[in-house]
Amino acid sequence: MLDHVLNILDLLDRPDATGEAVAKHLRVIAPDLAVDVERVEGADGRTDFVKVVVPGAQGKTAGGDAPTLGVVGRHGGSGARPSRIGYVSDGDGAAATLAAAAKLASMHARGDRLDGDVILATHVCPDAPTRPHKPVEFMSSPVGMEIMNAHEVDAAMDAIVSIDTTKGNRIVNHRGIAITPTVMQGWVLPVADDALTIYERVCGIPAVVLPLSVQDVTPYGNGVFHVNSILQPATATQAPVIGIAITAASVVAGSATGASHETDIALAARYAVEWGKDLGRGRAALVDRDEFARLVDMYGDMQHLQTMGTGA
Repeated sequence: MLDHVLNILDLLDRPDATGEAVAKHLRVIAPDLAVDVERVEGADGRTDFVKVVVPGAQGKTAGGDAPTLGVVGRHGGSGARPSRIGYVSDGDGAAATLAAAAKLASMHARGDRLDGDVILATHVCPDAPTRPHKPVEFMSSPVGMEIMNAHEVDAAMDAIVSIDTTKGNRIVNHRGIAITPTVMQGWVLPVADDALTIYERVCGIPAVVLPLSVQDVTPYGNGVFHVNSILQPATATQAPVIGIAITAASVVAGSATGASHETDIALAARYAVEWGKDLGRGRAALVDRDEFARLVDMYGDMQHLQTMGTGA
């Protein structure tokens, strides 16, 4: 995995980084892979959305019924030029997702195929804007969150892991990765046992959990505080979502350069790949469906939290 991370970082750490260059790299690994690139212009520049579909032996693309995993690389951009020179910490979510895509593509080409399909999506932007945020400034994006979700969240995804750099806070003081509770249709649910199990085998340490507030699972732009955008995919899907946070022991801005750790990116990518293996075979799940149905029956629908609300 580390080899794939290094190759992806080399493609992203340049002022002329493009989605097409990443797609070309992935097509070399697996020529028959479905890799789509779409450039979108926004008010503050452009970005290239990249979507990769790795078909499973029993997946929907093969006419089967194995569940599909979605892997979303959430970030504003991999660079903040011209205010910052070089690759920024915020890009690690995209790097991890694309490294996972490269690993799955390599496995697919060699004949090691997962049971279910895996859809991986992110975007490539070397010159994203920044914006104020406490305790450190955030990276922004040339396009709004609604556009990002439209390109990165696919209706075919039965479960989603969202990877995002999450270093600009004082609530997780651990270098490596942390996972979030499951979020589904506005509900913040318990941390899935399977999420803990996969974490422990991938990282070799007890699981570290990023706590969430209700605010964190509401859409960006509603005027309330969010820890970051890690759970924004949950506002655009009915499927269960967890976050894979790439974390630090100190507070680090998303716009900081020289702040990325290749081995931590590889941890996040390996965690996502392991979810693809276990979900497709029915060995892991993000939510207890029976208990979720009971919650909704007892306390009602929470999908209004996926909207902008009445006061936004």
